[in-house]
Amino acid sequence: MFKFYLYKFAQFIVMRLPLPFAYRFGEFLSDLQYLFSFRDRQAVRNNLRTILNTDENLSTMTREVFRNFGRYLVEFFCMAKKFDMNFVKEKVKICNIDILKRVLKRGKGAIILTAHIGNWEFGASILCMLGYPLMVIALPHKERPVNDLFNHQRQSMGVAIIPIHTAIRRCLEALKSNKLVAVAADRDFTQSGEVLDFLGRKAMIPKGAALFTIKTGAPIVPCFLVRNQDNSFSLLFEEAIDPPFESEEYIEDSSLITMMQQYTKVIEEKIRQFPTQWLMFRPFWVK
Repeated sequence: MFKFYLYKFAQFIVMRLPLPFAYRFGEFLSDLQYLFSFRDRQAVRNNLRTILNTDENLSTMTREVFRNFGRYLVEFFCMAKKFDMNFVKEKVKICNIDILKRVLKRGKGAIILTAHIGNWEFGASILCMLGYPLMVIALPHKERPVNDLFNHQRQSMGVAIIPIHTAIRRCLEALKSNKLVAVAADRDFTQSGEVLDFLGRKAMIPKGAALFTIKTGAPIVPCFLVRNQDNSFSLLFEEAIDPPFESEEYIEDSSLITMMQQYTKVIEEKIRQFPTQWLMFRPFWVK
């Protein structure tokens, strides 16, 4: 319950502060985490060394990852109150949304593929505000109150949550109804992914997006909400990835791996472009 009360305390504070001061408060808490959480600090530094292929100290960049996480939490806890369409019009640059519009005209839905980069939660909310409601596959938190808190924040912005244990059936139904399903494809939560090359090393990559696109014919549309230096954002849509074929029955392993390799390359590119915005606080690669 400690984590729940910490989040509630942080939410109570940031909801009552002007946004610039809320960011400073979030950065202060993140600096404390950086100082006192040796395990997280070591994991982030090692991840950065792999991304950048360097043995340098990287303390400044490591601290910036923690601060970006603090900013992410501030926005997540405030978004229902402080972020509306006016904020989107003034502070969010939307790039290549025509890609999504063209895909939806096919009538097969779309898989919005993202990663733990920038603020993926706020990105989902922005899509809803733009008139593209979507369903998000989310791993339940271990603590029920924390899980309820996070889901309440998402649902208050119009984002529908799909627990992992019901994801397959509900996602297939949504895609066949020309709806959007969002997945973060840079972390495997189920230990049923595939080991692929990722940023020069082997990593367990989730295969859900590849399975959904092959089974339904719904294209994958990579989408990332990245942070600019002034805490404005860019919502970036990448070219759609089409499935090799559509099948309700047997899926060739080679087709699955090919699809996964295509979308992992997109994620790799974004992580290399925004290394301090990849909010990964655990050892990532397979030893």
